[in-house]
Amino acid sequence: MRNRKFRSATLQVLFVLAVMVILVSAVTTAQDTIATNGMRSGFGFLDRTTGVNIGFSVLQYDANSTYRQLILVGLVNTAILGILGIILAHIVGLVVAAMAISRNGSLNLVAQGYVELFRSIPLILQALFWYALVTHLPAPRNAHEPLPGLFLTGRGIFMPGLSVTGEAVALVLGCLLLGAIAFAWFMIDHRFRRISDSRRRTGRLVIIGLTLLACALALNAGRVPDMPLISVPELRGLNFRGGFALPPELTALAIAIAIYGGAYVSEILRAGFQAVPRGQLEAAAALGLRPLHVFTRVHLPMAFRAVLPTLTNQCVWMFKATTLGIAVGYSDLFYVISISITQSGQTLELIGILMLGFLVMNNMISFLLNRLNKAIALKGT
Repeated sequence: MRNRKFRSATLQVLFVLAVMVILVSAVTTAQDTIATNGMRSGFGFLDRTTGVNIGFSVLQYDANSTYRQLILVGLVNTAILGILGIILAHIVGLVVAAMAISRNGSLNLVAQGYVELFRSIPLILQALFWYALVTHLPAPRNAHEPLPGLFLTGRGIFMPGLSVTGEAVALVLGCLLLGAIAFAWFMIDHRFRRISDSRRRTGRLVIIGLTLLACALALNAGRVPDMPLISVPELRGLNFRGGFALPPELTALAIAIAIYGGAYVSEILRAGFQAVPRGQLEAAAALGLRPLHVFTRVHLPMAFRAVLPTLTNQCVWMFKATTLGIAVGYSDLFYVISISITQSGQTLELIGILMLGFLVMNNMISFLLNRLNKAIALKGT
């Protein structure tokens, strides 16, 4: 027994030493290559100007901005696309899953056809298809107006927006997102942990108050002077001015991720719906609940509890799918890192930043959803 433990410990030590030798050799080779090519290592290049223009940015950016600002723009754009795509994919997936478990044969057939069609086409092809479709919408002078103030054009989707700077918009979106997460957390605590109504009301009021206060401070700090708070897009010359514009690249990618990811989410939710015992649904109906209430208060919560770990993996995957933005020219993190490598030549540092950025963002998603999974898990099982 002692000999076996000694051999096991020896093998582990040898393995660790081999890994260290490989890492040291890789670092030494990289340093020699950098020195041979006359390049400088380190992150001092982040304070140099880029001289590059990009298509879409919520934050303030121009060609005189630094690489640090460019990478920050890529991070924010990636977060916007990832969160928007995940939310839309879950909405689409929930609708399709509800159609798949309905007693209507036609709806079942439509849901099955949707899943088989969009799940079988690669995501990059769908992104290119939707980008081609969005860019072939009419010119601004002939824009479609499905709703008052909403214009669909080949140059983007224009809608009413706030007359504030991009930084204020990012802060407001961040405050609203954190407030929504905290609000949902209290509601889940109330439903699954049976906390008191007074605690739930107090927590909800505190969250809403803090969120509104943070949004008000952000709006006041970023308000554009001599402009109304709500800006409505108006046609001036060959394009719209004012309001908020969604570029075609963001629109196409959000639609592609929503439809493609929604096909997988629908199958995950369908499996969760089918895993709910039929007796639970019959008991809810026997208590006098309407079919809609049975679905929203019994069927959906129990299915969500069963499939949340799988949905977590799907959310992380959809967030990583934002790297396809480079195929249509969307200025996400992968896109700006590629440009920065071409302009600065700091390949190792920038790839490290790219890996670290996705590591942090994906781990944040996993952390929040894993905490949610623990909160709604059945105790004692």
